[in-house]
Amino acid sequence: MENIKLSFEKDSAIALKNIKLQRALNKAIDQFRNVRWRAVREFQDWEQLRVSARRIKEWTIDHLDGYLEMLEANVINAGGNVHWASDANEACEIILDIAQKHKVKSVVKSKSMATEEIELNHSFEGAGIKVVETDLGEYIIQLANERPSHIIAPAIHKTKDDISKLFVEKLNTPYFNEPEDLTKIAREKLRNEFLNADMGVSGVNFSVAETGTIVIVENEGNARLTTTVPRIHVALMGIEKVIPRFEDLPIFLNILIRSATGQKMSTYVSLITGPKRNSDLDGPEEFHLVIMDNGRSKILSNEETRESLYCIRCGACLYICPVYKKVGGHSYGWVYQGPIGAIITPQLLGIDKASDLPFASSLCGACKDVCPVKINIPRVLLELRARVINDKRVGARFLLRIAVKLWRFTMENTSFYNLALRLSYILQKPWIRHGRLVSLPFPFSRWTKKRDFPAISKIPFRKQWKEIKDLEF
Repeated sequence: MENIKLSFEKDSAIALKNIKLQRALNKAIDQFRNVRWRAVREFQDWEQLRVSARRIKEWTIDHLDGYLEMLEANVINAGGNVHWASDANEACEIILDIAQKHKVKSVVKSKSMATEEIELNHSFEGAGIKVVETDLGEYIIQLANERPSHIIAPAIHKTKDDISKLFVEKLNTPYFNEPEDLTKIAREKLRNEFLNADMGVSGVNFSVAETGTIVIVENEGNARLTTTVPRIHVALMGIEKVIPRFEDLPIFLNILIRSATGQKMSTYVSLITGPKRNSDLDGPEEFHLVIMDNGRSKILSNEETRESLYCIRCGACLYICPVYKKVGGHSYGWVYQGPIGAIITPQLLGIDKASDLPFASSLCGACKDVCPVKINIPRVLLELRARVINDKRVGARFLLRIAVKLWRFTMENTSFYNLALRLSYILQKPWIRHGRLVSLPFPFSRWTKKRDFPAISKIPFRKQWKEIKDLEF
């Protein structure tokens, strides 16, 4: 993570020229918006549910230390093991140490943004341990050696043709046109991986402090196999994933699933409390919960941005965002994409490494309206934009202050304002094309690089208005 430097402006410009990407995004996003709208509309108390979820999140984050300690105690009481990781490196070391102590040779993983965040697969591969993603989208991404492009649908940017060609190249299979055939291939390949794996690694959608239970939501059944077939189960969660009570869980399941996939309920909801008991027919012999900070405490300490931690990773803000719909997930450069990525990534990686992202928004507010926990994403974006400006070098801030003072002086003095208009009209002539200003020099070039600017009129508006009024009377 130390070497990461994102460039949204450059990557998004490339994405905008990718016609295949535009078609894939438009089709998938339009379909999602429709199913989500139906799922939300039929739930009569949806707004009250959002209010309740936000209140619980606010309370939990305000009392996070106590609930994390309660979670730890109850996981241990249930026979599990708890590990604390301050950053990505420590999280990888803990999980790798568990694997090496048990002489693990093969690992299966269910979908987890937290493991993507710490690049856990690279740690396993570096230690000579085979690791296989078992979520279909993640499996496709792993074969393609790419990052996910969406929190919920990691392969949203790929067409059927892309996936079939990938399977032909990587798995030596025939070319298939139907999704059912492609899914069957993946199922056959993954079945043996489940049966031969020594360790299963999962993420955590929610963890219940009151009972020490972790909750995993999915549609494919791969997470349930990952957490029950191997003899060791390791779950990785960020500190923000805890909720206080078991009775809070239905609220979050309802808002997560309807917001994420437009379903009333996912096909599988697994509630895991510790390892297998003597009376259980299946399940892991050992259960390890790794609770990771990795920059979250820093977010927690800031009153202006701490609501970023309320996020339940539903991905709804990505689907509704006009920017994401045009440029896709890879333009954001890291694990988290869209509006939530624009506020989470700069805080986790550092504002200096992701200074473009707070500006990757039109501030239309659609993300706030759709967020199931009512995160005020536009407000957080503005706070992060202010940080970017404040982090610029002293000379730039000095020039900005001079420019603002000069603009104010001009606006307050009629004679100087009129003089500035006349000079601007004369000086603009080399850049006028068809009545528009194009390719202006710096600093105005950042505007005209993407769009034209109206040319300054020879006759000021006030003079034109005066002449019109004189004609009327």
